[in-house]
Amino acid sequence: MAFFPLRFVALGALLGALLAAPTGAMAAEASPAVCPALLQKTFNRLQDDAPQNLCQYAGKVLLVVNTASYCGFTPQYEGLEKLYANYGAQGLVVLGFPSNDFGQQEPGKGKDIADFCFNTYGVKFPMFEKSVVTGKNANPLFLELAKAGGGSPRWNFYKYLVGRDGKLIDSYSSMTAPDGSSIVSDVKKALAKR
Repeated sequence: MAFFPLRFVALGALLGALLAAPTGAMAAEASPAVCPALLQKTFNRLQDDAPQNLCQYAGKVLLVVNTASYCGFTPQYEGLEKLYANYGAQGLVVLGFPSNDFGQQEPGKGKDIADFCFNTYGVKFPMFEKSVVTGKNANPLFLELAKAGGGSPRWNFYKYLVGRDGKLIDSYSSMTAPDGSSIVSDVKKALAKR
């Protein structure tokens, strides 16, 4: 009689070990995505200056945008947040980088900018510390995006679409609405690629 329970205990332990060990497709899903070179950078979060490694977004589709609070394009925050809300669950992340490079239209400090973005436009997508986005002193992400063929931003709310593989897909002028048909179409295509 003692043999039966022992046999079931051993069988249960074996099944538990087999189910716990990821193999094949399950192992690929369980392992974190490899961080592409473009994302191997750290920036401080806008709200609290906490360092954030961009590798946390590896395997996601990214829309990188330089922003400003006092620009004619500032209402695009609404479209960016809408895009993030609509496609975030599918793997899209909008990354905002405030900059004072154009027309001195982002003069505030980090907390002031964060409060403005949230209180005025309900921004919940990740925002990073204010930085330079053009020229030789541009932050390293914008330098690499420009070198990859996206060019340097020509004004506030210039946008770069980056695929899950960390490669630049396209760039868009300030005139291109973030929730307009061209960006939405490109985002959907990028999200469909695995």
